[in-house]
Amino acid sequence: MQTSTQTSSRDQSRVFLVEDHPVVREGLMVLIGGEGDLNVCGAAGSIGETMPMLRELKPDVVVVDITLGDGNGLDLIQDIHRFDAKLPILVLSMHDEAVYGERALRAGARGYIMKSEAMDKVRAAIRAVLAGEIYVSDTMAKRMVHKLINLRVPEAPTLLDTLSDREFQIFRMIADDIGPTEIANKLHVSVKTIETHREHIKEKLGVKSGAELRRFAHEWLTERR
Repeated sequence: MQTSTQTSSRDQSRVFLVEDHPVVREGLMVLIGGEGDLNVCGAAGSIGETMPMLRELKPDVVVVDITLGDGNGLDLIQDIHRFDAKLPILVLSMHDEAVYGERALRAGARGYIMKSEAMDKVRAAIRAVLAGEIYVSDTMAKRMVHKLINLRVPEAPTLLDTLSDREFQIFRMIADDIGPTEIANKLHVSVKTIETHREHIKEKLGVKSGAELRRFAHEWLTERR
């Protein structure tokens, strides 16, 4: 848990960071807080710290990672959106926007940018969502427009689109060779709950066994590398 020691003026927008890697979090605080119009009012390293700090600090924008040590950033986005639907949320993640971008926007985020982008673009994304805009890359914007207007050759939906956010999170862990017990520990649920999700995933993807599910997940991950 961190709060800024900087003095915020009325002309500065208050930025709150949710990032579980201390080095990354400290770097972002310096690089974002160095701007004249932005002030990092605080930062959390976990989902558990976030909501109490948001209630106390009342930021103007929240920057959230997808992968957090004590849970899923998509769940946190939904919690923040329920807490204050007008509070803009920007996702800053290492994960490909093609995988998580639309899910993040559906959860309540107003923008998605990858950590591989230059810091100038990250700051531009923060300013865009503060101004009430939606911020995504040109590639993602074109993909979404194609879906919206249903062009003659639309992007075909995939089986993975049928998975819920939680099911997709578990599928992604399966692709990384994480076993049911470790998944349960990471998500703070029982192994039985994970097995139930796995059965639902298998049914939706049309696979019959755990081995086939792992193979499907590995092939999907390989295509994205």
